[in-house]
Amino acid sequence: MHEVVDGTRAIALVGPAGAGKTSLAEALLFASGTIDRLGSTGGRTSVGDAVAEARARGGSTELNLLRFNHLDESFALIDCPGSVGFAADGARGVAVADLAIVVVDPDPARAPLAAPALRMLDELGIPHLIFVNRIDQARGSIRDLLSALQPMSVSPLIARQIPIREGERVTGFVDVALERAFHYLPGGKGSEPIGIPDELAEREGQARAQLLEQLADHDDALLEQLLTDQVPDGSTVFKDLARETGESLGVPVLFGSAGNCWGVRRLLKALRHETPAPAATARRLGVTDPTLFAFKVSNATALGRIALSRALDGSVSEGAEVQDAAGRRQRLGALFSLQGEKTSKLAQAGDGEVVALAKLDGVRAGQWLGVDKLPPEVEVSIPALNCTIAIEPADRKNDVKLSGALSRLLEEDPALRLEQDEASHELRLRGINDEQLQTLLAKLKRRYGVEVRQRPPTIAYRESIRRSVTQRGRHKKQSGGHGQFGDVVIKVAPLPRGEGFRFTEKIHGGAIPRQYIPAVEQGVRDALAKGPLGFAVVDVAVTLTDGSYHSVDSSELAFRTAGRIAMQEALSAAAPHLLEPVQRVQVVTPNGSTSRVSSAVAGRRGQMLGLAPHDGWNGWDRVEALIPEAELSGLEAELRSLSQGLATFEAEFDHLAELNGTLAERVIKAREPVHA
Repeated sequence: MHEVVDGTRAIALVGPAGAGKTSLAEALLFASGTIDRLGSTGGRTSVGDAVAEARARGGSTELNLLRFNHLDESFALIDCPGSVGFAADGARGVAVADLAIVVVDPDPARAPLAAPALRMLDELGIPHLIFVNRIDQARGSIRDLLSALQPMSVSPLIARQIPIREGERVTGFVDVALERAFHYLPGGKGSEPIGIPDELAEREGQARAQLLEQLADHDDALLEQLLTDQVPDGSTVFKDLARETGESLGVPVLFGSAGNCWGVRRLLKALRHETPAPAATARRLGVTDPTLFAFKVSNATALGRIALSRALDGSVSEGAEVQDAAGRRQRLGALFSLQGEKTSKLAQAGDGEVVALAKLDGVRAGQWLGVDKLPPEVEVSIPALNCTIAIEPADRKNDVKLSGALSRLLEEDPALRLEQDEASHELRLRGINDEQLQTLLAKLKRRYGVEVRQRPPTIAYRESIRRSVTQRGRHKKQSGGHGQFGDVVIKVAPLPRGEGFRFTEKIHGGAIPRQYIPAVEQGVRDALAKGPLGFAVVDVAVTLTDGSYHSVDSSELAFRTAGRIAMQEALSAAAPHLLEPVQRVQVVTPNGSTSRVSSAVAGRRGQMLGLAPHDGWNGWDRVEALIPEAELSGLEAELRSLSQGLATFEAEFDHLAELNGTLAERVIKAREPVHA
């Protein structure tokens, strides 16, 4: 007998892009009676993915919040984007969910696409099940799909259903736990019970035996029944299934078709019986008092700035005083529930409920808000930010407007950074991939009316010298009254790569008064800002060896100018050459794509450093290489095209390397007009 669960249970929908998560959310709303018409993402009639960018893209660009009731029990859906560029948007929401549904494609060849989602859920300790969508389009074997998925899951997969086929087409299923068969009905009507086909009786018996054996691994009483050939009753089976799911001892696998509403009512039953209560999530996260977790901030609603939050361990009412981790206290403003883009006001956030907090100053995504003791910080992984563009407003009058708009947009997405490069003075936007950044620019224009120009960021080329030279620099100017006089002799020598700049002096006999020596060094540093090739100079040692001065006309300015002149002439005579930044890159890829990834690295002037299995990821490799920064543009897109969208990389500066020949000539020539 099912006990009605108090509070709202939160279900996260995760999985690869294009698997049909938003379509499944729509089907759950329809099957539960929340909406009376089954919308579609393709027809732009779904409750979720209603923002302009998602409609234009044909896929989620941010998480969707939805809610439904089923048999007097309340559920919240957190529909998370699957595309890697937008995945960070739902990461914190997933972390506080009671259960996640991993939505996958039925093609076994596409099974690896589910690996990142399964790995994330295992690392966070979140109970989950798998829903194989578009079963009506399946051409491969479900058993082959499960075999392909199992290596990606820490816990064993539990097959809950076997398909009924007419030829190649799946027309229904046998529920192994219920020992009943169902035939799919057209028009979103779900399914109707039928007898188990004779040709499937033996296979159903084998599948049920395997199911019971998996459950018996964690139920001694059930194991005893099986060993003595007793038939367990249905309540035992379903109780064990709920326990296996809730404690992440197993991962149930169901299938259906969200677009046809097939298998969705069976999924609803599983969610009702097997989703842990909010109290279990509160225990997992260390919540001991009524608390709200803000998992996303949005500035795009009619309510203004809101914090999407989940209440745990009790209800929290409007007007309640809460504090954050810094001890700042304030009263909660209005509370709202969300159904896609629609909002409705609430008097309180009940236990487990997902709500929008309006007019709450200073709250940021990832913060706990509580009346007393706060839980530990929730840690989530954010993909590497490997894509950067330089931006500027198309109209200079929009500088301030751009700054404010970017501040609000960056507050919404934890995988975006805004940087001001000191050397190039560029305003740079850094994100996961180009798709994410272009979506951000589209939001800038649509929401705030700010259009920007974009370009690739300037590569931080440098230059150095190959040989030592001694050079005199003399500055003499007479224009009435006191003149200017400074005379220095310096020795300039190359340093090992990465040593930077070193200045010493060996002045004897007072050739230059000591108070002028710092000015000479400053003049030398001035010359380093732009060498003869047009770039900043690094890895040189300068020694001040001699010079002369005038008792009346010498000054700090004169010696600074003399130092700059000497250094400029020395650099030109010391065989200058170009240096380019080289990044240490680590690529993580399914091993079926490793050879293609290695070829892509080599094609970008990459130097392979190593290849090894990726720790903890069965069937994945880690490729390490050195690649010039100039060659990283477009690497993210290329890697994904070579690996079904799965390969990712991280890069960090490693060293400067000499660049010669036509590549160097091209860089220098491109620089010349800028500095003409």
